[in-house]
Amino acid sequence: MRSGFAQIAAAMAVFAMATAASAQTPPATPPAATPPPATPPAATAPPAAAAPPPFATTKVEGTENVYIFRYQGHQSMFVVTKDGVIATDPIGYLRPQAVKTYIDEIKKVTDKPIKYLIYSHHHFDHIAGGKPFKDAGATIIAHKRAKERLAVLKDPNTPLPDQVVSDAGRTIKLGGTTLELKYFGLNHSDSNLVMWLPKEKIVFVVDTIPVGSFPGRGFIDIYPLETEEFIKKVLALDWERLIPGHPGQPGGRLGTKKDAQDILTLMQEASAEMKKMGQDGKCWEPAEKDFKLPKYANWPGYENGLPLVARRYCGLWGRGT
Repeated sequence: MRSGFAQIAAAMAVFAMATAASAQTPPATPPAATPPPATPPAATAPPAAAAPPPFATTKVEGTENVYIFRYQGHQSMFVVTKDGVIATDPIGYLRPQAVKTYIDEIKKVTDKPIKYLIYSHHHFDHIAGGKPFKDAGATIIAHKRAKERLAVLKDPNTPLPDQVVSDAGRTIKLGGTTLELKYFGLNHSDSNLVMWLPKEKIVFVVDTIPVGSFPGRGFIDIYPLETEEFIKKVLALDWERLIPGHPGQPGGRLGTKKDAQDILTLMQEASAEMKKMGQDGKCWEPAEKDFKLPKYANWPGYENGLPLVARRYCGLWGRGT
């Protein structure tokens, strides 16, 4: 018995020593928590693009005498020759200072007189403000339909043309420069002239063929099907660069034949997209709401211009107007 008690006592002693040792050993330190990933520094916003100056005069690269005058969001072409200047669109609507600036800019380039002022079409945002040109001795020229419309409207800020161009067009020759005035039928208006410099391979086309941007307000009264034919006739001319009546996108660039073809394709696709809905009686609603051209969604002006394009084609295919 004593031997059994001895064994039990020994075991209890060993257990006690182990327990004591355990109590004296500090608990293991848990592994440090993984630190959260560092917060990336806030992206530095790119500096805002500097606003362009209110106006600029630029010589068209590769030419000796062709210039673009831009005032805010409108622009015109003028051509300097040894015998005088051919100017276009005074762009003075609601800003008479633009016209004075335009003439002053021409005087910085040449001391030759301004012989002609040519209206691109009859819309005031491009041709209002021509009186200072007329006072300077310029002869104002426009398509015959422009004069007819202006005679009815009697806008006090827009002088009537002195001479008109028939549907057959006209050629102006001054100081060794030839400028062809072409009339290609209904388009953005019923009075648009295409101004073509054959030697320089340049055309000046206002509003009908925007460069690099989706059509906007100018589409609301366009002649859609006739405009397709108009663009085809412009494409058939021998030219390489197109000066638009509003700065091209991006950066005020000039247009190419690809830009003209792109607008023609856009119009054809928009027309086809709306045609079925219009003929199914869905105009104005729900056709205008459902009308989308996702292929062009990244073009400047798409969001604002889409409803205007939808409205015009709904008018065409849903109402016959």
